[in-house]
Amino acid sequence: MKTTAETRQAFLDFFAAKGHEVVASSSLVPADDPTLLFTNAGMNQFKDVFLGAEKRDNPRAASSQKCVRAGGKHNDLDQVGYTARHHTFFEMLGNFSFGDYFKMEAIEYAWELLTVDYGLDKDKLWVTVYETDDEAFDIWTNDIGLADERVIRIGDKPGKARFESDNFWAMGDTGPCGPCSEIFYDHGPKYEGGLPGTEDEDGGRYVEIWNLVFMQFDRSADGTLQPLPKPCVDTGMGLERLSAVLQGVHSNYDTDLFQALIQKAAELTGADDKRSNSLNVIADHIRACAFLIADGILPSNEGRGYVLRRIIRRAIRHGFKLGQKNPFFAGMTSALVEQMGAAYPALAKQEAHIAATLEAEERRFAKTLDKGMGLLQAVMGSTSAEGGKIDGKTAFTLYDTYGFPLDLTEDIARENGLGVDFEGFETEMEKQRERGRTAGQFQHKDQISAEAVKTLPATRFIGYETLSTDDAVVAGILVDGQLADQLEENESAVLILDKTPFYAESGGQVGDTGVITTVDGRFIVEDTIKLGGTFFAHIGQVVQGTIKPGQQVSARVDAERRQSVVIHHSATHL
Repeated sequence: MKTTAETRQAFLDFFAAKGHEVVASSSLVPADDPTLLFTNAGMNQFKDVFLGAEKRDNPRAASSQKCVRAGGKHNDLDQVGYTARHHTFFEMLGNFSFGDYFKMEAIEYAWELLTVDYGLDKDKLWVTVYETDDEAFDIWTNDIGLADERVIRIGDKPGKARFESDNFWAMGDTGPCGPCSEIFYDHGPKYEGGLPGTEDEDGGRYVEIWNLVFMQFDRSADGTLQPLPKPCVDTGMGLERLSAVLQGVHSNYDTDLFQALIQKAAELTGADDKRSNSLNVIADHIRACAFLIADGILPSNEGRGYVLRRIIRRAIRHGFKLGQKNPFFAGMTSALVEQMGAAYPALAKQEAHIAATLEAEERRFAKTLDKGMGLLQAVMGSTSAEGGKIDGKTAFTLYDTYGFPLDLTEDIARENGLGVDFEGFETEMEKQRERGRTAGQFQHKDQISAEAVKTLPATRFIGYETLSTDDAVVAGILVDGQLADQLEENESAVLILDKTPFYAESGGQVGDTGVITTVDGRFIVEDTIKLGGTFFAHIGQVVQGTIKPGQQVSARVDAERRQSVVIHHSATHL
């Protein structure tokens, strides 16, 4: 049995022997391609070559490309861990011809590698071609020797435009495009599912393992196709699917690489059931998280960083579900490096950085996870199971106060037979945006202009969970209601942070006092007030150094005073 690492190396060695240059995987952050959130295919790094904007010395290349599909149109995060082949991170094996060989060689290479080097049973392989691609059909039947009935012609999708087919690939509405030929493996009659092109093709019996794309046309704006002067080949084969086939298992999670990660996840969480979907989730997610961090992405509240944060927090929640309420996820890093560090040296080199980043994020989420889960459990307990939904206000509170990404709440609701009121969530989100837009109408003694807060986020209050934080950010500095670029020593001002543990004056309880510090600055908070129900304004003075917008700060409430105030406030009510 070939291990996953041996399968990867055998692919690269095979094509190196066929004159291909073995090219290292590119970063998960696409270079100079704003259309992509993450690298999601082997051809991404060769896009300019296919478009003719870049030339290569060797017209043949092969690679094992790390890919992430999570977020945007590829967002099927909810299925990861629950099916045999859904992943956030995967490796795409590919061989490429830039105007060199074409259909004949591409098909011959694929057949030789699968049936000779990998030793797959020819009778378990089926092939599809585009319905009008007689050239590819003839190569498969006449040159390779497959029976006509084992080569299935696939046409355009019913009711869709011309060439909108599983067997016709296009880079976009215009530009390089062409038919493709897919190779399927038959896992046997014990699994449900029909052949490609049939009504039950989505079952688990026949699984696509390799896609051979033949770029032979240039599509113009009016939809006409013109032959390319130098046709190209772009192929892609998922390493995880191939490894499952070669190791005689149906699920990718049963392969050697995933089993090693699942074993480690079980050790760290104390899980006894090694078939738990939650262990699959953790094993999958450590790969995406570690490789994203190694490529320079850090958890944040926007863009790629927020996708990373969502994946990390989903893994943490599944550990919580297994009964592990202490930090564990960073401990998965060493097992991943052991499995993949040889193929990706940068992973091993950055092991300490990856583990530290994961641990920091885990500790951050741990502060609110337990209380957030308590709120969610209470709401679910009072929600009808039949067509019931988590209300939008609760979903927004979980997102805004407890750090639950919306899809995490959806994930938990689904496990309990419930949905989420997405419209209600968006309504609450819009209310928050509107509060920011109407800042000019504030009636508080400390006025703030509407212009000053157009770019400021609403403050997230974390003071019920903690009285201090080390990773808040200065969202804005206000002097006389206007935004300022910097605060100098002895200057008085209002600081607005992206999140704060400082309680703002409300309902008769006075606001918190305390200190906010940067690397070289110290700001004494004399009072905290709420502006328009949206912004927590820390009123005070710089007593040391300088403070600028965008700086990371430590914010610490005067805990003794808070406790005294709470006691006094409660006594007043009594």
